[in-house]
Amino acid sequence: MKFEVLTIFPDMVDHAFRTGVTGRASGEGIIELDTVNIRDYSTNSYGSIDGYTYGGGAGMLMQCEPVYRAYEEALSRLSRKDGEVRVIYMTPVGEVFNQEKAKELSSKEELIFLCGHYEGIDERVIDEIVTDRISIGDYVLTGGELSALVVMDAISRLVPGVLKNDESAETESFNTGGLLEYPQYTRPDEWHGRRVPDILLSGDHGKVDNYRMHEMRRVTKEIRPDLYMKYMEERGIY
Repeated sequence: MKFEVLTIFPDMVDHAFRTGVTGRASGEGIIELDTVNIRDYSTNSYGSIDGYTYGGGAGMLMQCEPVYRAYEEALSRLSRKDGEVRVIYMTPVGEVFNQEKAKELSSKEELIFLCGHYEGIDERVIDEIVTDRISIGDYVLTGGELSALVVMDAISRLVPGVLKNDESAETESFNTGGLLEYPQYTRPDEWHGRRVPDILLSGDHGKVDNYRMHEMRRVTKEIRPDLYMKYMEERGIY
């Protein structure tokens, strides 16, 4: 899996991505990251990449040409040609990201992420190169870098070999048929007067599996009743 990120803060993306699980996986060559600094493709002597919006309004807008040139640079480092690679624009005006989207994108060999700033990006270059508009939630950030990192992290952990224990990706929230993950415990058996549920110490794997399923339903019903109702409706339980 190879990621190309178009950004005005390449160090921010690079440093965060090369930490923890994704850092280890990139060091092992399982996933790759390259960044392109959009500022390097400014078309004026001042090095600026933004301008005032036509029709008025607050703030500045990123211009088409620097973004397009950065895209061409990223594309030149990939095996696929123009129109064959997914280009993901991180924007509040986008499809809300979820685990199904992560699974879909994890099957791709190469992805380009476009991170906007200021008031956004000129719509013409978005129409020219972007295939997916993705949001990570109903709120606004100062730029697309943090949301791109979130999406890349979610995708990366689904790439074979990134997680050392493949089972861990299958039993987590949103990989369990629509239910949230069950509570988990480790040693000691008792802490601050709170004990690990006895059934988890019983050694009876059948009972443990049933308990965990019960807990997934309970947690989902309490914390995300919307997901719980969807889970029940899909199974014809009302």
